[in-house]
Amino acid sequence: MKQKQIFRILYFSCLLFIFSCSKKSTFPIELPKQNLAMDIITLSSDEMEGREIGTPGERKAGDYIAKRFAEIGLQPIGDKGTYFQTFTRKKSGNPHGDESTTMGTEVTGRNILGYINNGSMSTVIVGGHYDHLGYGNEGSLYVGDLAIHNGADDNSSGVAGVLYLAESIKKSNFKKHNYLFICFSGEEKGLWGSNYFVNNTSLDKKTFNYMVNMDMIGRLNEERKLAISGIGTSPDFEAILDNIKKPKFNIKKDLSGMGPSDHASFYNAEIPVLAFFTGQHSDYHKPSDDAHLINYEGVKDIVEYIYTVVSTLETKEKLPFTKTKDESQTRMAFTVTLGVMPDYLYDGIGLKLDGVKDGKPAQIAGLEKGDIVIKMGELDVPDMQSYMKCLSIFKPGQTVEVKFLRAGKEMSKQVTF
Repeated sequence: MKQKQIFRILYFSCLLFIFSCSKKSTFPIELPKQNLAMDIITLSSDEMEGREIGTPGERKAGDYIAKRFAEIGLQPIGDKGTYFQTFTRKKSGNPHGDESTTMGTEVTGRNILGYINNGSMSTVIVGGHYDHLGYGNEGSLYVGDLAIHNGADDNSSGVAGVLYLAESIKKSNFKKHNYLFICFSGEEKGLWGSNYFVNNTSLDKKTFNYMVNMDMIGRLNEERKLAISGIGTSPDFEAILDNIKKPKFNIKKDLSGMGPSDHASFYNAEIPVLAFFTGQHSDYHKPSDDAHLINYEGVKDIVEYIYTVVSTLETKEKLPFTKTKDESQTRMAFTVTLGVMPDYLYDGIGLKLDGVKDGKPAQIAGLEKGDIVIKMGELDVPDMQSYMKCLSIFKPGQTVEVKFLRAGKEMSKQVTF
């Protein structure tokens, strides 16, 4: 433990040096960048034990976030004048893992709420979940003994983004809207915290203007790809994003307001949403998702971009809501699994693999990260929807030819499901 503390101090010192040597920010408000780094490092440290909902580690992380809210000067609007909104749920599976484990067990979590009250009839919500997988009992993709899943990208990065944006807005002259900052628990179990908030808030939901969600914004790659979902949930969003001059990112737009993160709870309540995401990676839901792999300058740049978006929307009245295509109506029942992680930021033809799971059909057949699947059996795979259709058609035990591109060369493998 002492060695880890020494490493943490040395690592943080190196980050401060990097930040001090970086180019001067064009952000309109000067903020201490070291807070952003320290928030990620602290929340993803072993002391938090993976922040699984209902555990001492999650409680310690929640206390830390509440302390940061107080330092920023946000008003507590949780239970009994605190920053905490407590909720209890029975475990019933989760969207990321095995639904059969520990079903029926009661667990208590806490959302953390901080408020800037400008006396407006319109409130902007900024959120991100702070819970993770603990020791990997549920939802882990790691093959091995139980180990702490620190979740630096998922989602200490998003929480740090919420805190950084909260501090910037608190120091701004934004007065047209109120601002509510929420760090949710229970996201990994099935959006528990955000669902609870939407259905049990003490505020008038009719005043909710739009919601910004930050989930996994810590791995901005060299191509600087940034996915923004929910653009179709208000007719104002796309024009505003297109009019922001010279964004630093290669932006992939997604119109849908649905998705496996907390913004879906608000979209389902007919509130416009924007969700920011830098993509999955080979450390997703594994113990290796650690703080030293975070692109800290990238997180800072993303939050400053979000600030620009919010600043532009500050001059607007309450946004109209638009329902996007309901994915639940087209969702298919999968009969097999290929055992891959798609690259959600890829916008070319085919399904690009961002990871291949050990012991699953793709890995056994010899597919690799970076391969682009273009055909499965007799079915073309031009996009994600067609890939999901394939998984609903093929049967366990069936062998099909999978055609794919590797470094531009077309290849094929026989895959048995």
